[in-house]
Amino acid sequence: MSFAAAQRRMLIGASVAMLALALASIAYGSTLIPLGDIMRALAHAAGLSDTSVAAPVQRIIIDLRLPRVVLALCVGAGLGVIGAMLQTVTRNDLADPFLFGLSSGAAAGAVSVISIFGDRFGIWTLPIAAFSGGMLAALLVLVLVRRIEGQGPERLILAGLAVSFLFAALTNYIVFLGDQRAAHSVLFWTLGGLGLARWDNLPLAITGLAAILAFALFNHRRLDAFLAGENTAESLGVRVARTRSIVFIVCAFSTAIFVSVAGVIGFVGLMIPHMARRFAGQLHAGLIVASAIFGATLILLSDLAARLLLAPQELPIGIVTSSVGAFFVVTMLLRKPRG
Repeated sequence: MSFAAAQRRMLIGASVAMLALALASIAYGSTLIPLGDIMRALAHAAGLSDTSVAAPVQRIIIDLRLPRVVLALCVGAGLGVIGAMLQTVTRNDLADPFLFGLSSGAAAGAVSVISIFGDRFGIWTLPIAAFSGGMLAALLVLVLVRRIEGQGPERLILAGLAVSFLFAALTNYIVFLGDQRAAHSVLFWTLGGLGLARWDNLPLAITGLAAILAFALFNHRRLDAFLAGENTAESLGVRVARTRSIVFIVCAFSTAIFVSVAGVIGFVGLMIPHMARRFAGQLHAGLIVASAIFGATLILLSDLAARLLLAPQELPIGIVTSSVGAFFVVTMLLRKPRG
């Protein structure tokens, strides 16, 4: 069997697993809903059938669980693609939005609203604050990089780490100064969750996913050139420093959107590209699609575990992904050849 055929089979299998998990996420929760009821409710909502289910069950499926599944798909797929691109342009296997302060900046913006400023703009206050914090962090990183002599990937990483620590310290300071009654909300939000999923904020998450997917697929050949090294990429007509900065800005834009609607969900951008490369190879046309599917699958599985492990209480999804991520990093380090 050729590698291309094996790739197709892998992507089909991963897509089937993703859809199965999506149905399981709708079925399981505080109330277990039979698969038949789910299919009837979905068909009725889509206008394909006149047969429906009881009104409370219809509302649980369509208004509560289905938006949560769609948000999980968008956030997981987007973070997977972001991680793949950042690892390519920085040539760092551990690169993800956390490393560059993007998640920390968005978290600081949201925490400032929860703890100090309050609900000034209604339901959009939290997303606006988180998005603004993420973009501010990205701007600071780029300013630092341009102030440093040269613009290699190691400088981008160092600038990102500095900004990440800065915003983490700012977040802790805001929590300390703010209303202590909001501490539980802050903790849950900074560890991530899909509880804010609603039909009215899903277009925001879809925009983030569409932006990162369209950019990555359109530029997959430029990203492939990075695999051969910066000098080779330059000789192929790729403006390395400029491309790296643009990739970073687009990743910052999408990360800020995802954090604004789902909180800080760690390790997805770090783990998923490594898993995807084992099946899709190094070239980005296949890697991007595989990263999107694997990322969506991981978030669906993690959200299902977060809701069921301590049911009826819900764990922050970041606890699940961080636990898996820690195990993944240790395994990756142990497999690294010595010498």
